[in-house]
Amino acid sequence: MPSPTSFDTVPEIDVSGLSSQDPAVRAAVAQELGEAAHRVGFMYVSGTGVPDAVFDRMHAAAQAFFDQPMDAKMAVYIGNSTNHRGYVPEGGEVFAGGTPDKKEAYDCARHRPDRAGATALSGPNQWPDLPGFADAVSEYYEAVFEAGRAIMRGFALYLSEPEDFFDRLLTDPPSQLRLIHYPVDESAADRPGIGAHTDYECITLLKATQPGLEVLNGAGQWIDVPPRPGCFVVNIGDMVELWTNGLFVATTHRVRKVVDERYSYPLFFSVDYDTFVEPLPKLRSPGQPCRAGLRAGDHLFAQTAQSFVYLRARIDAGELSLPAGSLALSSFGHSETAP
Repeated sequence: MPSPTSFDTVPEIDVSGLSSQDPAVRAAVAQELGEAAHRVGFMYVSGTGVPDAVFDRMHAAAQAFFDQPMDAKMAVYIGNSTNHRGYVPEGGEVFAGGTPDKKEAYDCARHRPDRAGATALSGPNQWPDLPGFADAVSEYYEAVFEAGRAIMRGFALYLSEPEDFFDRLLTDPPSQLRLIHYPVDESAADRPGIGAHTDYECITLLKATQPGLEVLNGAGQWIDVPPRPGCFVVNIGDMVELWTNGLFVATTHRVRKVVDERYSYPLFFSVDYDTFVEPLPKLRSPGQPCRAGLRAGDHLFAQTAQSFVYLRARIDAGELSLPAGSLALSSFGHSETAP
């Protein structure tokens, strides 16, 4: 199983050069991205072109949503959705460690009512009845999605593939934006904001308002990754680890116990649901075991269904079944005790 090196810091990369007309400039940025993805699995990324004002409008909308009474938030409860969109109350998500997370969230994706039922994760959002909320969140989603597309082009370059290698797989991806609120945890228990896990998609682009994110290095040490002005934190997800046969690493991470109120906004960048992901032929060799391929959407749905309480209840009741060949939770990444 791939493991990141014993890093103690996360590199910062200016990706503005990915839009250069000079192929050499784009290739130089791609080299930095690829090396960070291989050695750490996490990186700070600046120069994305996402305006601060777009983030500020979305953040204000998120604060207004979470400041509402519980009954208003539960009006868009995720369990009322058929495509996993809406409000997730505290305790609604449990990772492989078994401890409920100390957070609340609102989950959304590209609003596509015309795609309702096309896949398990396609269709409309449940928008709350808040003026300007849908517009502010959608504007942020689209801006960050384009930054993710650019980064994926950089990875394609590093892998000596055409720059648009991943673009053809982005017609209707179930890329999810999560608005997450971590209230201050005043309990005596050392309860995580989010338990240790990897991300199920290709990459994640994250902005947060307070420290708390920690990543696990190859020596089994938790390394702090606080917010940095002008930067997103970008990390490798399960599908890119699989595509690269472990050359890029989906590094285990968590959010430690929250001592200051924290907001966090990850966009989980995915490819189209039906994309079959398997190691690139060029990265297979007799000395490197080749991991079995997975359907991207099935992996995302199976991992989601095993970590969300409302979906696990439907599985237990026989109302829902996992796709054939689904992996158990935390099948990627590595453990604290066995790096």
